[in-house]
Amino acid sequence: MTRALKSDRKGPEKAARVVVFLHGYGADGADLLGLADLLGQYLPDTAFYAPDAPEPSSGNPFGRQWFPIPWLDGSSEEQARASMAQSVQDLNAFLDKVIADEGITPDQLAVVGFSQGTMMALHVLPRRDKPVAGIVGISGRLLVPELLAAEARVKPPVLLIHGDEDPVVPFADLALAADALAAAGFEVFTYVMKGTGHGISQDGLGATLQFLRDRLNA
Repeated sequence: MTRALKSDRKGPEKAARVVVFLHGYGADGADLLGLADLLGQYLPDTAFYAPDAPEPSSGNPFGRQWFPIPWLDGSSEEQARASMAQSVQDLNAFLDKVIADEGITPDQLAVVGFSQGTMMALHVLPRRDKPVAGIVGISGRLLVPELLAAEARVKPPVLLIHGDEDPVVPFADLALAADALAAAGFEVFTYVMKGTGHGISQDGLGATLQFLRDRLNA
């Protein structure tokens, strides 16, 4: 049984395309939905969603999580795996509902993840039946890269963005993810936010916008 993800929506009543933001550990959907005000100026006829992750965060009582992180919150590896497996089902159900409610096809939808949201995006989207227009993964990592080639059912284009001074998710994870995705046959682009920590710089947002415009034919 899936858990319904709560999400606000921004954009026109009738949209031609959709962008879904997936927030990081300890945050919530509102943390990223503000980007819709900036991106929406250059992505006409686009609806934006930013669901709250399904669980209260173990590390931040005011935030949410897609799954616990053992080295941060004291959870076990087994708890983290079980939680993520459930969140994968939840996110798939959410994306299916958005596609149906908006009356679009999967190739008219793009997903932008940040940190733990990137981990979810890079895990879930390649394992769906039909490819989305593109994935933007910011300041995150690719989980279980050794399983990707065997388990990927579709291969949407991916843009990986990372700050070279990130103290939370090592900058080296950018290259590790890019190499694994490329080896599995994905079209991969990378962008380095120089002098940036665990966040999204103005130039990183610009790279995100250009990728979304190209992939969503906006």
